Amino acid sequence: MFIDGTWVDGSDTVAVLDPATGVPITEVAVAGAEECAAAVDAAAAALPAWSARAPRERAEVLRRAFRLMVDESDRLAELVVRENGKVLADARAEIGYAAEFFRWFSEEAVRVTGEYRVAPGGDKRIIVTHQPVGVSLLITPWNFPAAMATRKIGPALAAGCAMVLKPATETPLTALAIADILHRAGLPGGVLNVVVATPSAVRVREMLHDPRVAALSFTGSTEVGRLLLREAADQVVRPSMELGGNAPFIVLSDADVSTAAAGALTAKLRNGGAACTAANRFYVHRSVARDFVDAFSRAMAAQTLGPGMNPASTVGSLVSVTERDKVAAIVTQAVGAGARATAGGAVPDGPGAFYPPTVLAGVAADDEILDVEIFGPVAPVVIVEDDDEAVYRANNTPYGLISYVYGEDQRRALRVAERLESGMVGINRALLSDPAAPFGGFKQSGLGREGGFAGIHEFLETKYIATDL
Repeated sequence: MFIDGTWVDGSDTVAVLDPATGVPITEVAVAGAEECAAAVDAAAAALPAWSARAPRERAEVLRRAFRLMVDESDRLAELVVRENGKVLADARAEIGYAAEFFRWFSEEAVRVTGEYRVAPGGDKRIIVTHQPVGVSLLITPWNFPAAMATRKIGPALAAGCAMVLKPATETPLTALAIADILHRAGLPGGVLNVVVATPSAVRVREMLHDPRVAALSFTGSTEVGRLLLREAADQVVRPSMELGGNAPFIVLSDADVSTAAAGALTAKLRNGGAACTAANRFYVHRSVARDFVDAFSRAMAAQTLGPGMNPASTVGSLVSVTERDKVAAIVTQAVGAGARATAGGAVPDGPGAFYPPTVLAGVAADDEILDVEIFGPVAPVVIVEDDDEAVYRANNTPYGLISYVYGEDQRRALRVAERLESGMVGINRALLSDPAAPFGGFKQSGLGREGGFAGIHEFLETKYIATDL
């Protein structure tokens, strides 16, 4: 673990597995109650000096970390492949994306604005300023072990916060590598502490009940997010939540089928489908449904399934056999309910947590598969009759993270996009995420925003000062 600027042992160790082979890569130290308390102690002790640093000084640490990540991107990408299972192209893209959060928030650190104005009654001056929220607990998932870490660490450091990062047990190595990079970039000891805590729920609960922990930033499932919100309520810890998605991909009657199929492939298979932004439900107008399913199925079937480090592989393994089996069970249920697989649809022979890119046609509009976040390379297709039905079915979910709309008439596509209940919408575009844009959702897909101008404010308190001059 990384606590107070030092690498330390824990109460035990846990094996990190290569999901493509099931073979252990290494073991990492895990934190018990004592180590987690030490991490909070270190963050609390480091907070005053770090928050007092000039914004430019904090920015320069982030800028140096960005440069190191870029220079060492090949090594980091290989590490992501080894512990996560995604293909090397996806891992390289993730490292580039992750590094950009350090660059973006190095620029935002010096651009936090305030206010100075005369009160309407003329009796005082209103000064509005911002200050760090304090010690922050950051919890990240396994699907983007680099990007989900830097998307939280970057704004927290820029704001002047100290923190404890708890990465997923399946993918801790990337988080530890990022901690090493920040240490070499000049980050003082204790500002960032990384612990692989077990049992996770117990250790997180203990840290959330420490009165020095002021903020929680979590990326993960809505189910776990609900539990964390309950725990955070006891100490009124400020929450920022990026939770589950159930992204609709709408193909309008005037869509260019080849463009839509290519976009569907990208929106579905980024990260092997293990992304909260992955297209999860495909609502296709009847007039183009057959052509779309044919083109999309051909594209999905043409992908090469294999180990992430193999340059020929275009789709890697899921993070574990357990996750692979969840995906397989979802497909089995849908086929049993009447869907048919036009590509993929069966677990391949051999070792590793692999599942093939799969298209399911003939899915009923009320099928169970449409209610779950698949988190794998499976695309259920539902036929709709018009735009109103597409919007209704797209919105008929408790989630609202991201949506996709494909159609040639931009005005029509924009009208559909404005009616969708989601925090992000792509029109004829399958990749949206950008460090300079706000990332977050409506409804049960989360609270707050990461990235963009809003991202740093998740780690800042607003202070109003009244004065006479």
